[in-house]
Amino acid sequence: MTAEGHLLFSIACAVFAKNAELTPVLAQGDWWHIVPSAILTCLLPDIDHPKSFLGQRLKWISKPIARAFGHRGFTHSLLAVFIALTLFMLKVPDSWLVPADALQGLVLGYLSHILADMLTPAGVPLLWPCRWRFRVPILMPQKGNQLERVLCMALFTWAVFMPQTMTENSAVRWSSQMINTLQMQYNRFIHEQIGQ
Repeated sequence: MTAEGHLLFSIACAVFAKNAELTPVLAQGDWWHIVPSAILTCLLPDIDHPKSFLGQRLKWISKPIARAFGHRGFTHSLLAVFIALTLFMLKVPDSWLVPADALQGLVLGYLSHILADMLTPAGVPLLWPCRWRFRVPILMPQKGNQLERVLCMALFTWAVFMPQTMTENSAVRWSSQMINTLQMQYNRFIHEQIGQ
């Protein structure tokens, strides 16, 4: 997926997550925290590709990561999300006031990139270092991919005009419960690490 596609997809995912009330924090969160935060991190997984939009601007970081893990390796995994979030929670000083909705927006942007790359034939190694690739190949890689743009705009339009009853949908309710459970377990893990 292109940088433009990832930007559009992250905005659509942020709008969807807020409107679907995926977490209580996102439901009550400020649009001006969630959407810009998602945009900030939506290109970050491609730091492992020196020719990507971000890789061209940060070659000194991109090249070593590309040599160590290759493109769509570690940075496109759930392990990368977990490690980054853990380091952030453990190492960022308490004096830095990062609103919870902005933090969830950052995670949402990163995850939106991984989800978007799952829509391509190459897929992503969600469970890295396992080599399994997760994919739903509906987007074919081509220059000026119009299907990518149409898909992102359709998702955005649907997220904006999503029926209010959607939050009562059992699939959305289940995913919200899963996210809340994972968040509670993660918070427990962080508090145990801080206590040691």
